[in-house]
Amino acid sequence: MEFKGYMRKNGKAGSRNYVAIIPAVSCANDVAMAIQAQTDNTRGLYHHQGCCQLPPDLDRVTESLIGLGCHPNAGAVLVVSLGCEGTDVERLVNEISKTGKPVELIEIQKLGGTSKAIEAGTNAAQNLAVSISGLQREPVDISNVIMSIKCGGSDATSGLASNCAIGYVADRIVDLGGTVIFGETTEFLGAEHILAKRARTPEAGRKIYEIVNQMETRAKSMGCDMRKGEPTPGNIAGGLSTIEEKSLGAIAKSGSRTIEGVFDYTDIVTDQKGLWIKDTPGREMEILTGMAVSGSQCMLFSTGRGSPQGFPIMPVIKICGNPLTYEHLINDMDINAGKIIKGEKSIEEVGEAAFNKMIKVLSGETTKNETIKYYSSIDIYTLGPVL
Repeated sequence: MEFKGYMRKNGKAGSRNYVAIIPAVSCANDVAMAIQAQTDNTRGLYHHQGCCQLPPDLDRVTESLIGLGCHPNAGAVLVVSLGCEGTDVERLVNEISKTGKPVELIEIQKLGGTSKAIEAGTNAAQNLAVSISGLQREPVDISNVIMSIKCGGSDATSGLASNCAIGYVADRIVDLGGTVIFGETTEFLGAEHILAKRARTPEAGRKIYEIVNQMETRAKSMGCDMRKGEPTPGNIAGGLSTIEEKSLGAIAKSGSRTIEGVFDYTDIVTDQKGLWIKDTPGREMEILTGMAVSGSQCMLFSTGRGSPQGFPIMPVIKICGNPLTYEHLINDMDINAGKIIKGEKSIEEVGEAAFNKMIKVLSGETTKNETIKYYSSIDIYTLGPVL
């Protein structure tokens, strides 16, 4: 089985062919936005980090930006530096360059300020866009797919319908030799023992317990139990009573295959296959960024109450478990898994529809959030204080 993608010089396959505009620090966001506004086929990755952070977080930000720049859906990259940030800009540019894609760097302070940087950056982005505009899609084996999965805006239908349909797709991708990544460590709570039993090795099982304990410890350091923030008010209004109930529904989207191991937040998929966990929070901006850092060409996103947002360089397919929400938010939702709840379709039938939709999206069909340009919110998950 195949999809039609853009083959990169490093052997990765992209489902999109954008110029990624990456600010090295939040102070460069506005210049990057101005450049993007004037240049077609560009996507900005506007985050809020890169300075006044402790060294471990600055390393984390640098590594995350490297992952975004190396993403196979980015055919070329423009890095926008202020000139005095804490991120390692030289390393950022060098690591992205190793993929073989064209990379340019502009520095606002060196160029003489905002207006001159916008002019230079616009010219650079234009040249990059032209340089990749002739690339053509070609057949790519499905084993090259890196699919990420998430649930958000969950209600009682998520664990019964949309998560189950995604689990069906996850199993299919694994069986076809591809890679599936799921996260949301906060939503393993109370179900971590079930995931650990599915781990390929004892070490992987211990790592699952470890990341859950670390997440709980971090919450307790603020003087609160994790259950003060999970389930969210929207989850509770949607019929979810406890974090354990939410977790049991959330892990359904991982399917049933063996869990190979656990990725850290900044890890990039190289040649790993099968089903993997990535240690992430549950909030959309940070987990979508972490999944894109991995190199995921697309995401399947389960929702019950309706979460419409996407991601700048990674198409996000919305699979809605609640039939009422699907009709109410029909211009935001891609797949109606509410047919499972109504007894009109089986989990396997909706799962197959989601799988076929994914192949079309990988081959160039746009998702609804892409079509309405709802994809600007990103952020990097950091651990320490802002100084």
